[in-house]
Amino acid sequence: MLVAAAVCPCPPLLVPDVAAGAASELDAARAACSDALGVLAAARPDRLVVVGPAEQSGRGPHPEGTRGSFRGFGVDLDVQLGRDGAAASERVLPPSLAVAAWLLERVGWSDAPIEGLGVGEPLEAERCVRTGRDIVARAERVALLVMGDGSACRTLKAPGYLDERAAPFDAEVARALGAADVAALKALDAELAYELKASGRAPWQVLAGAAEGTDLGGALLYEDAPYGVGYVVATWS
Repeated sequence: MLVAAAVCPCPPLLVPDVAAGAASELDAARAACSDALGVLAAARPDRLVVVGPAEQSGRGPHPEGTRGSFRGFGVDLDVQLGRDGAAASERVLPPSLAVAAWLLERVGWSDAPIEGLGVGEPLEAERCVRTGRDIVARAERVALLVMGDGSACRTLKAPGYLDERAAPFDAEVARALGAADVAALKALDAELAYELKASGRAPWQVLAGAAEGTDLGGALLYEDAPYGVGYVVATWS
C-alpha cells in the first residue's frame, strides 16, 4: 500500500550546477523538496518508487543503480538512482529521474531501496491509474516520489508563451495535490495538459491510482512559476 508520497518539480535548473548564476532563484523550491523527502523517510517505506515524465527512450522501469547525467545541459555532473543495483543497467535516466536522483543524493537517502519509472506524457489517464495500482501492489509499504512540472505557459517569456488557461490549470493542480484529492487528479484533462505543456499530468495520475483507498492527507509546501512554468511541491502522508 502507499504510505507516503512527495511531489516535486523536475526542471534541471533545480541542480545548482545547471542553474549556475541563477541558482538562488530556486532555493525555496530546493528547500521544499528536501522537506518533502523527509516526509517520505519518516514513513519508513519498504520501497521508494520514483515516477517522472520521459521521452520514448526513457520510458519504463529503471532499476536501482541506473545512472544519469546533466552533460546534455552543459554540466559535467553524473548521478545515480540510489545505491548500486544487483546488475548494471545500460539505460540512462531521463532528465526528470536524474533530477530526482540528485535530490535523493542531496539528502543522503538510504531509507529504502529505490526504483524508477519513466512514463510517457501522452499516456491516457486510465493507464496511468492502473500503473499506480500495480506499483503499490508489489510491496507492503510503498512511498512515491512523483516528479513533474505544471504548465509552461504562465508568462510571455515562458517556454510555451502565455496561455490564459495556464494559471487556472496550475491552481487546480496545486489545490488537488495539496489536498490529496485523488478524484481531482484522475479528472485532469490530458489534452489541456498537453496543450499547456504540463509534464506532470501523467505522473500525478499514477499517484492518484496508487493512492486509491488510502486516507492520506496532503500538504502544499511550495507553489510558484519563476520561469513561467508551474512548480509545485507537496506531500501526502
